Formats: sequence, C-alpha cells, structure tokens
Amino acid sequence: MKPVYLLDSVILIDHLRGIEQATKWLKKLSEGEAVLSAITRAEVLCGGTEKEELAALELCDAFECLPLTKDDATSTAELRRTNGWKLPDAFQAAVALRHGLRLVTRNARDFDEKKHVFVLIPYRLG
Repeated sequence: MKPVYLLDSVILIDHLRGIEQATKWLKKLSEGEAVLSAITRAEVLCGGTEKEELAALELCDAFECLPLTKDDATSTAELRRTNGWKLPDAFQAAVALRHGLRLVTRNARDFDEKKHVFVLIPYRLG
C-alpha cells in the first residue's frame, strides 16, 4: 500500500503512554499506510527507561522511515519563516508536503487543520 500518513512523534508517544485514542487510531491503519520521518524516529527513541526504549524501537521499526534531504531543509526554512513553527514541526511539514502525505499530529496549537489542509488531528485530549 502506498503511504498516506506521516506520523508525528506525539501520536506514537501517546500510544506508548497508553493513551487509548492514539492506540485506537494506529490500529485502524493498514500495513504501509503510514510512515515516519527521521525526526519522528529520533524524538520517539530519545527518552524513557530501557524497557520503554525497547517498546519505542519496536514501534518505530513497524513503520518505514523517510530520510531528510537538502530539499526538505530548504522547504523547512521557508515554512519556519512563514508559519513561525519550531524547527522539528517545520521539518515534519516539509517532509509531509514533499511526499504528498497527511501529517498526523495532535499539535493543534501549531497546526491549524483549516489553514493547513495536509494536517490531520485524529483526536484531542482534555
């Protein structure tokens, strides 16, 4: 299956922390329907206990990981200037846009689904 979604780290972290909405959404995916960027992989793998680290690695390994390119870096700079996003968020957006993917996040503070139609916020907490 051709990928449709680029998963932001918050979705995977929510799942690892046992947040039901994240787990339910991830379970709906078909194999190959979602991918990660190198940014997401790094963010998910950088914390936790040894046991949590193993679970995070196993989860990340379940998804293809897209590399970052020099074109992504150029687009990221423009997106950051235009939208005021933090660097990791701008990279996520650049990768999603380059690959024609929906960026799946719960970061509604920085990503407005109405303004940025490539963004999908599948659930909200609280």
